[in-house]
Amino acid sequence: MSAARNIRVMTWNIHGGIGPDRKRDLARVVDVIKAHNPDVLALQEVDSRGRHPDEPLPLAYFSQALGQHQAEARTIVAEDGHYGHAVISRWPLTRVKLHDLSYGRFEKRFAIETDIETPFGPVNFSAVHLGLWFTERSRQARQLADIAKSEHRVSIMLGDFNDWPWRGPVRRALAASLPSRTHHRTFPSYCPVLLLDRIYCRPLGALITSWVDPAGASASDHLPIFADIEVAP
Repeated sequence: MSAARNIRVMTWNIHGGIGPDRKRDLARVVDVIKAHNPDVLALQEVDSRGRHPDEPLPLAYFSQALGQHQAEARTIVAEDGHYGHAVISRWPLTRVKLHDLSYGRFEKRFAIETDIETPFGPVNFSAVHLGLWFTERSRQARQLADIAKSEHRVSIMLGDFNDWPWRGPVRRALAASLPSRTHHRTFPSYCPVLLLDRIYCRPLGALITSWVDPAGASASDHLPIFADIEVAP
């Protein structure tokens, strides 16, 4: 029997690249990520607003350092820049769709859904950053359940779900279609208590291993989560 073929994914709310010292330092973010060499990553709170003219555009900087294929969802667009979340991959994204998860007058939210052509076969990949309010998140959870019903054998959904209650609406909504998930405390990064950030996937058992890196506390108020996922047994 041939060896399993896995991919490494990660998710991280980078807080605009601002660490506990209140300094924006994108290099610190890249250093933490590169230490684990992920194939595909989701970054939340990518923020180019208030950027000094000499500072690089965050998404361009991350793409150059971490993977040439990318997709983004801009939830705030201002005169001095924009804010949102992004997917960066070492492999081509063959389809990208933004699902509008916005609710009422709350902050705009999107899910980035894409198909990734890995060397081991196609993978359905969705990145999210959900709302803070229970009613908002409950509606978004139902939308995510529909997105998760793709026809792909391997599907991954990850991001900052803000789903901290025990058996919150997101976990309940995704339990059937994405039965494997991570269980790491990620917030606040200096003393993590809440499980805000997660990686969900299918089929059952595809999640080989997962971990957080405490070094991420130097660069953000969340810790990053990494996972190895079996794509082709």
